[in-house]
Amino acid sequence: MDRRQFLKASAATAFLPAAPHLASAQDAKTLRFVPYSDVAIIDPIWTNGYSTRTHALLVWDTLYGLDDQFQPQPQMVEGHVVEDDGKRWTLTLRPGLVFHDGSKVLARDAVASIKRWGVRDTFGQALMAATDELSAPDDRTIVFRLKTPFPHLPTALARPSALVAAIMPERLAQTDPFKQIPEAVGSGPYRYLTAERIAGARHVYARHEAYVPRSSGTPSFTAGPRTPYLDRIEFNVMPDAATAVSALQTGAVDWVEQPIIDLLPLLRKDPNIVVEVRDRTGMAGQLRLNHLQPPFNNPAIRRVILKAIDQEDCMNAVCGGDPQVERGSIGFFPNNSPMASDVAAPALKGPKDFGKLKQELVAAGYKGERAVFLAAQDVPRIALVCDVAADALNKIGVNVDFVAADWGTVLQRIGNRSPVEQGGWSCYITYWSGLDLGSPATSSPLRGNGAKGSPGWPDSPQIEALRARWLGAADPTQQKAIAREIELQAMQDVPYVPAGQYLQPVAYRKNLTGMLNGVPVFTNLRKG
Repeated sequence: MDRRQFLKASAATAFLPAAPHLASAQDAKTLRFVPYSDVAIIDPIWTNGYSTRTHALLVWDTLYGLDDQFQPQPQMVEGHVVEDDGKRWTLTLRPGLVFHDGSKVLARDAVASIKRWGVRDTFGQALMAATDELSAPDDRTIVFRLKTPFPHLPTALARPSALVAAIMPERLAQTDPFKQIPEAVGSGPYRYLTAERIAGARHVYARHEAYVPRSSGTPSFTAGPRTPYLDRIEFNVMPDAATAVSALQTGAVDWVEQPIIDLLPLLRKDPNIVVEVRDRTGMAGQLRLNHLQPPFNNPAIRRVILKAIDQEDCMNAVCGGDPQVERGSIGFFPNNSPMASDVAAPALKGPKDFGKLKQELVAAGYKGERAVFLAAQDVPRIALVCDVAADALNKIGVNVDFVAADWGTVLQRIGNRSPVEQGGWSCYITYWSGLDLGSPATSSPLRGNGAKGSPGWPDSPQIEALRARWLGAADPTQQKAIAREIELQAMQDVPYVPAGQYLQPVAYRKNLTGMLNGVPVFTNLRKG
């Protein structure tokens, strides 16, 4: 019995009618959420893992929010003034902002937080490179004095995905960006209850009583009033997909972030459950390669790997035969991005001649080096693609060392830049939201900034130069032309290997209302 058949059988036997009960007042104010994986890291800028992103959007607030049309709106700031031909931005914090430890949010907290975030985040790096001075002349005023105009400033600070520009107390923001903060203290709508954490099993958040939402605007993704109606949020980590779905049907949990696609038909039959796509930007899989260590430090070898991965096989493994889930091959920008072109995706499609690719791999200089494949097994959409990708690598003659682990362990290990003999790694499967990959400004995997970049650390001066040109281009037509050049260069340098794209539905009980579009946020939600 294969993995897909086993999950279906497990789910079918696990589904039992929910026992009738009267919900207590406390239960009506508590939301039980099943994240796609454990929150192994609580620092909002220390990992690209989306479980940390979801955690960050609960605990911290940002200077700007992003609405569901992807437009930045003032959030912690009342507004801003732009002067000196776009080279001076003055931001004013709105009054009444309070951290979870009871201290007031001051402009110097924001300055320290932005500087720390700007070391790690791809968009933040671009903003800080354009910044001559970032200061806090008084408690509510933040001033960016720029070298050159940077019209993307609000969009960069509003980014609600991957590394969040979270505003934290100055004492925490002064932590080395490459070391994790010791505690999660923000000013967001919910407080993190460290004492109730059970590693690998549970995280708990309580409503921040002193939180004051914006008084104007319409709730939309992370923009507008972020009102916390619930008293308590519980993250219940359930690595077994059938168990999570069963818990949702019986009412033991309220919301499953990423139900496995194979079980969606069973959930759709339940009149008490809603199954729908809230993030229309989709999820894009990728095989991330380590550019620092053999064998994938060789660009010729990376180009062979690029041709070996069958995106349709990868996405079919994830999506099965469900006709309601879109899937397909992509280039280095998602298909629904205005930056997508015709140069990469078509070239990566088509039948794979593994015998020929095996010969090309040897000709490229591969000498049988061990390739440590970190394979997360507790996230189905990752585990299934790991199986497909590892099989393809084996077929072309790569000496694959398949290391099965949980996603939290993978996230911890990918920071190791040492050779595989010293605990390093060669490749792993991950996903990025289309929201992150949609443009050269936000796509961390498409950077070529070496040691300053994401794990894998690709070094491509050509990609970096093209990205700088894109950031300086104001005309959309010109931006699209430059993005096409970036994709052509990526075909040569192979910062990563695209593994396809699909839309991931959420599943939640119908008594949960007010859910906003986009990645999971917990404001505006009510539980009946």
